[in-house]
Amino acid sequence: MKTTDLRKKDVAGLEAEVKSLQKAHFGLRMQKATQQLNNTATLGDTRRDIARAKTILAEQQRAAAAGK
Repeated sequence: MKTTDLRKKDVAGLEAEVKSLQKAHFGLRMQKATQQLNNTATLGDTRRDIARAKTILAEQQRAAAAGK
C-alpha cells in the first residue's frame, strides 16, 4: 500500500488497516510454518506495510494531540 493512500485515511481507518495487515501477516506466517507459502517475500512486504501504516498513524495522532 502506498503512503499517499494511507495519508488519506483518518485515525480509525488507519487502525483498521493495521489490524487487517496484522491478520494477513499472521496468516502468511502460518502458511510458512505449514510449508504452504510459495513466495516468502510477501512476509517482508506485509511487515513493511504494517510499519508504514503505524508510522503514519503515530504522525496523525501526534498532530491531533498538538492541535488540541
